Amino acid sequence: MPIHDWTKVVAGVFHDFHGEWIRSIKHALNAGILPPDYYALAEQRAAGVEPDVLALTGGQPDAGPGEQPAGDGGGLLLAPPRTRVVAESDFAAYRRKQNSVVVRHASDDRVVAVVEVVSVGNKCGRNPLRSFVEKAADLLNRRVHLLVIDPHPPGRWDAAGIHGAVWDHIDGTPYQLPADKPLTLASYECRDTVRAYVEHTAVGDVLPDMPLFLVPGGHVLVPLERTYQDAWELVPARWRRVIEG
Repeated sequence: MPIHDWTKVVAGVFHDFHGEWIRSIKHALNAGILPPDYYALAEQRAAGVEPDVLALTGGQPDAGPGEQPAGDGGGLLLAPPRTRVVAESDFAAYRRKQNSVVVRHASDDRVVAVVEVVSVGNKCGRNPLRSFVEKAADLLNRRVHLLVIDPHPPGRWDAAGIHGAVWDHIDGTPYQLPADKPLTLASYECRDTVRAYVEHTAVGDVLPDMPLFLVPGGHVLVPLERTYQDAWELVPARWRRVIEG
């Protein structure tokens, strides 16, 4: 099912769909995509931020990709993901600018990755966009891997797309958004550097699976198309008719 044009409806209609898509992603991750030591929760607070989906682990903090069991609950992919754009930033310079307090959970249930589905409200003004970008940078600064899904075209405040705004903040490098593919999917892998794997798409395109890193060098693939379809089936018929034209 091709991705739809969500500019045809008011923000509240997408917000309702947004919630269903988040739940669908969470269910897919917990139903066999994540390795046994990992689990996903929706809309939980993590050290001052409110991500859409958290991937957590009860495993050992220093476990590497080769130590994560595949089992019946999924396994990590160790080959680099294939995406249109791969960029790397020396994030150490950004970290030196921060006066941060790292909040750790008292148990071993560490946040290792976050999935964010961008809403119109995240980009409707300078301050909301800055808040989103700073939240993303804070997660990366704490070495939490991040997947950002933006099904909305760029606007006044994110002319280079949501990845362009994030990348400019952490790396200071301008980003050129392809004019024919204005929607953005970006996965960020945290090491001493931050590596971005970016796909661009457009209304009418089928969504690709995107990597979600759980450890440096190890990721799972999030089935965006399948979870989008599951959420779309729950959109009221009245609004499906409007969106489909």
